[in-house]
Amino acid sequence: MSDSDKGAAIQHHEDMAEVQTQKTVDTVHKDEAVKVLAAYQGDEAWTDEEEKRLRRKIDWRLMPVLCLTYMLQYYDKAMLSQAALFGLRQDLGLLTGDRYAMSAAIFYLGFIVGAYPSMMLAQRYPIERVASGIVTVWGVCLILTVVCKDYRALYTERFFLGFLESGISPMFMMIVGSFYKKNEQAMRMGIWYSCTGYVSIISPLVNYGFGLLNGGVSSWRYMYYFAGSLTIVWGIILVFVLPPDPIRAKGFNERERYILVARLKTNNSGVRNTHLKVAQIWELLLDTKFWAVFAIAFLSMIANAPISTFVPIIINGFGFSTLNSLLLMMPCGLYAGTLQLLMPYLAYKYKNIRTYLIFVAQLGTVLASLLLWLLPQSSTGALLFAVYILPSVGGGYAVLMGLQIANTAGYTKRSVASSGLYIGYCLGNFVGPLCFKKDDAPRYVPGFIVVVVTAIVAAVLAIAYRLMCMWTNKRRDKAGIMEGFDHAYEDDLTDKKVRDLNPELRRLLTNQNMQFRYIL
Repeated sequence: MSDSDKGAAIQHHEDMAEVQTQKTVDTVHKDEAVKVLAAYQGDEAWTDEEEKRLRRKIDWRLMPVLCLTYMLQYYDKAMLSQAALFGLRQDLGLLTGDRYAMSAAIFYLGFIVGAYPSMMLAQRYPIERVASGIVTVWGVCLILTVVCKDYRALYTERFFLGFLESGISPMFMMIVGSFYKKNEQAMRMGIWYSCTGYVSIISPLVNYGFGLLNGGVSSWRYMYYFAGSLTIVWGIILVFVLPPDPIRAKGFNERERYILVARLKTNNSGVRNTHLKVAQIWELLLDTKFWAVFAIAFLSMIANAPISTFVPIIINGFGFSTLNSLLLMMPCGLYAGTLQLLMPYLAYKYKNIRTYLIFVAQLGTVLASLLLWLLPQSSTGALLFAVYILPSVGGGYAVLMGLQIANTAGYTKRSVASSGLYIGYCLGNFVGPLCFKKDDAPRYVPGFIVVVVTAIVAAVLAIAYRLMCMWTNKRRDKAGIMEGFDHAYEDDLTDKKVRDLNPELRRLLTNQNMQFRYIL
């Protein structure tokens, strides 16, 4: 046999071996990461320096994309509060009763309806295409705000805008969870979530400029034209620049992709699985810890109503002009963004303090609400200080997102859990504006009393969640099974198993990974 024939035979043998490997990889019961591990033939060890260099590469490719997308989302959805200062309430009849509050609340009703369908699409189809399509269409929907002639049309537009935007935050939670180790996730969640604060520094400046325009239409309509057009352009670009997961992300060689996947073994939660597993949904719905996190998100976000919807109006009520009220929002954004970065950084730096950080964040919002409730109208400086620290709760929510992802295993369970957390977020944002009645303006005392109570309960629940996780970890330690990663890519294994209630449920429920440990 000639050398060329021998070479062809060897190549054929290698190709057949690769095909055989691909055939034997079970991606229904196992995570898709197994395909990368099975195909890799090189050195399976790597240095800390290699991993550090690769982590920086992920950061530079992923974080700017997530940050810019989330900045646009918050800019778009918070546009209502700034447009309200420039004639939107008068033009669309929102000054009657609580129509303005309802126009803010109904946006989150759309969020609630859209969250799970978005995540099911993102699990089944390429996540970068789903995200790109959603962003582009919501940009179109945002521009359509300018054709609204009354509050009814605005309600409809706001509902569909919320429906379209609903999938972005849960998708980003899943993407971060698929690229980063547990101890790295909180910081990365904080980086993109902090954009809700930092964009609030930029948006008043942009909208201040539009507020000075004296064209043929109301100045608030120019704001929506600009924001919608910007969103459409970015939505089209997004499909080309968003890295979906370590398995399909472009720009990584074979060794880098192997390290990307193999280093995530310590998460004990896999990377990606496109098969919907009903058993994992049942398990989540019967999981007390999930409902504790859901309740924390719901109660925390009731405070978001004055932050995202009423802050410009509250500041205006202190006696400042319309344009100055807009500019005085900027310190509020700076504080919120910085805290949303600082708290996840502390969670990254120090082990098992996440629930404590959530607790402290609630207390900051409690203090702000008490000051806004009790201080006299003449204490303008102190009232402004209270407005500026009101978003403290956002720092805790940034930590909560990372905590939920890190403490959930099984791709379907993790996907539904991230959507569930966001539904809690949306419910809080839906209820919150309804607590701030038009008749209570400009101080909204009853609304701030509600915020004080709900934030205190959320703080207590954070400690209760910590105790539940500690109890489970200790019980597994006492069983003699230490933390390990032997089943990290078994997608049928989750972080827990609900007690069997009947034979049918026993058949449906998945097996727990006793080597899994909850972070605190």
